[in-house]
Amino acid sequence: MRTKKGTVVSVSGKKTVVVQVDTYKAHPKYKKRYRVSKKFHAHDEKGKYQVGDVVEIYETKPLSKLKRWTVTPPTKEPKQ
Repeated sequence: MRTKKGTVVSVSGKKTVVVQVDTYKAHPKYKKRYRVSKKFHAHDEKGKYQVGDVVEIYETKPLSKLKRWTVTPPTKEPKQ
């Protein structure tokens, strides 16, 4: 099962959050590292995550047109 760790950047809908995952790549010639970001739509069954929460997501079967990930319990407590 593939998992990724990222930050919630948007809450779109009652049970959907958008999670931004940052990775680092090295330039092929100059070897300088740079950050690459990608956003994933993830299913949040209880709707308890807010913008800024650090979450882990795992891959599931397609739930809708864009959602193929589900949120696992948070690595940091959600903001109140």
